[in-house]
Amino acid sequence: MTVSPVTIAVIQSDPKVGLEHREKNLAEGLAAADAAVAAGANLVVLPELASSGYSFGSRSEAYAHAEPIDGPFIGAWCEFAAQRAVYVVVGFAELDGVRLFDTAALIGPGGLIGTYRKTHLWNEEKLWFTPGDLGFPVYDTPIGRIGMLICWDIWFPEVPRILAQQGADIICSSNNWVWTPPPLFDEAGRCMADYLTMTAAHTNNVFIAAANRVGVDREARFLGCSMIAGTNGWPLSGIAGPEETTILTASVDLMTARSAPIWNDLNDLHRDRRTDLYDSMLGYTRGDRFPR
Repeated sequence: MTVSPVTIAVIQSDPKVGLEHREKNLAEGLAAADAAVAAGANLVVLPELASSGYSFGSRSEAYAHAEPIDGPFIGAWCEFAAQRAVYVVVGFAELDGVRLFDTAALIGPGGLIGTYRKTHLWNEEKLWFTPGDLGFPVYDTPIGRIGMLICWDIWFPEVPRILAQQGADIICSSNNWVWTPPPLFDEAGRCMADYLTMTAAHTNNVFIAAANRVGVDREARFLGCSMIAGTNGWPLSGIAGPEETTILTASVDLMTARSAPIWNDLNDLHRDRRTDLYDSMLGYTRGDRFPR
C-alpha cells in the first residue's frame, strides 16, 4: 500500500546576481517549476539563493538583493504553490531587521510553512550573512515530514543525522556547489557533494533531494550534478550534468523512510547506534527525537 505518494522534482537552473536579473530569476524559476508540476511533481526543490544569484561584490550589494520573508519573492512562490497545489523549497537572501540570512523557505498550498537559515557559511558568505539561528527544524506536512539544509551543510554529517533523528522523511537540499581545486569529478561524472548526499541518505535512511545550479556568476563557476537520493543512498533518476539547466524527477512513497533498515538478522541501523556513549540527538536540544 502506498501511503504518501510524492513526485519530487529538483530544478537545476542558472540565477544571476544583479538587480537587473531579479525578475528574470523569478520568472525562470517559476517556469521551470511549472514544467515540473505539469510532469506530475508535487514537491519542487530549487537551488540556494535562487532569488538573487550568488556572487555578491559587497555587503551593500547583498543587502540590495535581500527581502524579508513577507516580500514579493516568497509571495510569488506562495501564489504558485496555492494555484498548483504543490510544495516548494526555494532559496533566497533573507532580510530580518538589519541581519541577512542565506535562507530556504518551505511553501505549501496554504502558504509559507517554515524556513531554514544556513548554519555553515562558505567562504565570502561569512562577509554578508549571519550564521543560521533556527537550528534544524523539521516540518510536518500532508505529504510527509520535511527538513532542509543548504549547500556546505552537507559536509557536516551532524546536520542530516539530526534532521533524520527528528523524523524527517525527506531532506530538501538547496545548493550552490562551486568549483574547487581539482579533481572535481570522478570517472562517473559525480562530484564529491553527490557522494556526501548519497552517504547521508544511506546512513540515515532518508530521501534527499539536492538541487544545485549551473553556469558562471561573476567569478564563481558551479558544478551542477543535482540528484535525488533514495533511502538506500543510490540516485533515483541519475545525476544531472555539470552545465545544462534541467529538471530531475522521481516518484516515491515518502513513508518508506520510516521503516528501519535491517541489513541482516543482527544489524539494524537505528538499533545499533551507541546512544549509551552519545545521546540520540547528538546533544541537539531544539527538537525532539521522533519515535520509529
